Amino acid sequence: MILEQIVARNQSDRRRIAVLDDDPTGSQCVHDVSVVTTVDADAIAAGLSAPASTCFVLTNTRALDEAEAVARTRDAARAVLTLGLDGPVDLVSRSDSTLRGHVLAEADAIADVYEQETGHAVDGIVFCPAMMEAGRTTRNDIHYARVAGEDIPVGDTEFAGDTTFGYRSSNLRDFLREKSGDESIPVSSIALDTIRTGGVDAVAALLREASGRQWIVVNATEYADLETVVLAIRTVQSEGRHFVFRSGPSLVRPLAGLSGTQPLIGPEIPARTGLGLHGLIAVGSHVGLTSRQVARAAELGGISTVEIDVPTVLGDGRDEHLADVVRRIREGLAAADMLVYTSRTLVTAEDPSASLALSVRVSNALVSVVKAVRDAPAWVVAKGGITSHEVAVDALGIRRARVVGQFLPGQISLLEPVEAPGDVMGTPYVVFPGNVGGDDALAIVITVMRDATRPDPHELEGDTA
Repeated sequence: MILEQIVARNQSDRRRIAVLDDDPTGSQCVHDVSVVTTVDADAIAAGLSAPASTCFVLTNTRALDEAEAVARTRDAARAVLTLGLDGPVDLVSRSDSTLRGHVLAEADAIADVYEQETGHAVDGIVFCPAMMEAGRTTRNDIHYARVAGEDIPVGDTEFAGDTTFGYRSSNLRDFLREKSGDESIPVSSIALDTIRTGGVDAVAALLREASGRQWIVVNATEYADLETVVLAIRTVQSEGRHFVFRSGPSLVRPLAGLSGTQPLIGPEIPARTGLGLHGLIAVGSHVGLTSRQVARAAELGGISTVEIDVPTVLGDGRDEHLADVVRRIREGLAAADMLVYTSRTLVTAEDPSASLALSVRVSNALVSVVKAVRDAPAWVVAKGGITSHEVAVDALGIRRARVVGQFLPGQISLLEPVEAPGDVMGTPYVVFPGNVGGDDALAIVITVMRDATRPDPHELEGDTA
């Protein structure tokens, strides 16, 4: 099998995979790997200690302007490459499967550092935004997102209208030219027919032609396509070729030599003990799917909601309002799962950087609330990419965690804190992107977490008999 050959190559080469993740949602397609929430050499070294290991390093660069994003990406890449590991490292710039983020700037940043620290020129930048499980696939160089069961060119979806990272092109070659403003940017692609008919040898032949940081678009609609491409990459890497990667979540799985797993069920979840039975759901995402998921979750019952009013947070009444939100959550957790959310009216500015600054202020308010109550819930769910990063780092203080698995195939990861403050250790933490899952996905997650943390009534009867 191709995957077994990738595993063997990774082991024999003592190759590590370092994923610089622009929000914490990139680990949705993998399991039993490390996530480090800080650009710290000791934490990253722990995550990459074993040969063939994979470690996600959270950079949160999607919440930064381009200059800050480039600086942080450079720092993270340099921290990885100066560890003195006993084997090569794949540097992956992982971002959104619907193309939002600092695509070219971050890829160029890791290529710069790779060349400086290794002394090897980067032949190609492998561009693969696929996320198979969410219907984010590429064919004929056109990237698609599955919306309401239909594959839609991603430039025609709501994601392309993002106030900070909007775009028009669905064809990934055109997308790169659009974002770069340069019609002459070197771009090639690996077609599905080449992958499926020619196999590893044909893909390797194309990869050997890359030079000068040529962008290489990967067409793929299933994991078998990606596995063929990765084995071809391993083949030409052994010949002295060098690549960096800009990807969605799916490519990391074959790069790491991992297969898929079954969705998590309650007994598999390392539940926190000695606390109340109720959880906290923090919602920052504003996409339409999130609103539908929240509405469906409310139908479960046993959930109380508290709203953070955005205009108040951005005005003079911030502190008093947030103190009241904290009080209501603490009191409510005694009887129900609590869902705290930012009001749904999206506040924006004309300038993209100003819009980003406003969203960060709102995110900070939500984070401060979670931090103030973090000792109380039995589990925490964070909804939204930027939200889930800020909650993990600033609210919960998680420094390093293990990806336990996912609640849906390849979607919605559960993290188990490995290095964190004492009042957070043992708290299951769910990273839930804003733009994945069906309308019932949040309800599914809550149901599984309840199964994990609430004792069986029959067991309780036995304890008291």
